[in-house]
Amino acid sequence: MTITKQGTVTARTLRGLEDGVESVRLRSALAAGTTPDPRLVDKLIERCAVEPGFFVRDMLTWALTRHPVSLTLPGLLREVRSERGRARSQALHTLSKIGDRRAWPAITQTLLSDPDDEVARSAWRAAVVLVPEGEETALAAVLATQLGRGGRETRLSLSRALIALGEMAGPALLAATTARDPRVRAHALATQRLWRDPDAGFEFAVEEAKRVVALGGAGQEGP
Repeated sequence: MTITKQGTVTARTLRGLEDGVESVRLRSALAAGTTPDPRLVDKLIERCAVEPGFFVRDMLTWALTRHPVSLTLPGLLREVRSERGRARSQALHTLSKIGDRRAWPAITQTLLSDPDDEVARSAWRAAVVLVPEGEETALAAVLATQLGRGGRETRLSLSRALIALGEMAGPALLAATTARDPRVRAHALATQRLWRDPDAGFEFAVEEAKRVVALGGAGQEGP
């Protein structure tokens, strides 16, 4: 491809990423990943922060993973400190897909307890992917402070993050089964049950945990 033609394609892609029609933005994000171009990186990151379409955001993330980490990492690390929840959430999601552990210092306790559930879920997933060897137990302790939070989707996301840490999450989960808050105890027990029996399903694990809590029971050795 000649320099002139490549420049024309890049310009068309940049315009397409801001088009008012979602399908056009989706195709443009696909094009940005199919033919990576350093000139697209800033725009891709910018669009992640404001793009309303789920599938387009997912394609934007994919497109960013197709570019060199040296180009994408600095911008994404800036975005996790953004005042906009969507910017933080999507940057964290993209960092989890890139999987470069140099991003680990950006996964702060503030992000792991972000009041925006979508941001917190993205931070939990990113943390599990990026956590350095030897830091798993400390991460589990922080994640356990969020037990009992939010609705079904948020609680399931947290349970999956803790389960992904395996046995390193055991002490934090066990401690949470004796918490004063019954919501925390039930969530911890449900997570233990789901870890022991993944086929049981989250809803079954939650209902069983609620029964145990109602009867005054506590947890067992878990992950």
